[in-house]
Amino acid sequence: MKRSVRRAGIAAIDAEQVVRDGARVAEAAGILEFSSWPKGMRVNVEMERPRPGAQLRFTDSNGLRLTAFVTNTVRGNLQNLELRHRRRARREDRIRNAKDTGLANFPLHGFDQNRIWLMIVQLAVELTTWTQMLAFTGHDARQ
Repeated sequence: MKRSVRRAGIAAIDAEQVVRDGARVAEAAGILEFSSWPKGMRVNVEMERPRPGAQLRFTDSNGLRLTAFVTNTVRGNLQNLELRHRRRARREDRIRNAKDTGLANFPLHGFDQNRIWLMIVQLAVELTTWTQMLAFTGHDARQ
């Protein structure tokens, strides 16, 4: 039953419905035991080559980074579920970046002063995001 990881699953897609080079997604239905899990749960695994310069992990297999996610969503094909998962992770990264930029702090004493502080933080985050989207290509644009 052992299959090559490189041939398992189907090609992953990006937001424009274009196949992502070197990325595949598969369901771990025949590998894991789901009898004790809630009904309808399933595990999907994304396999892709790490970007150039990325630190390899001990869980990387055959040069591929494996990322698993659990869902109970029954609608949608596997490719779209994986795309939704990556989009959610990107939103969480943006929230973390906003906190690092100053969203986690209210350094001033007055409400109006802190409101202005949050607007400045929001502007900084927007500028960073748009710069990444417009000025960079490939993996640099997705940071």
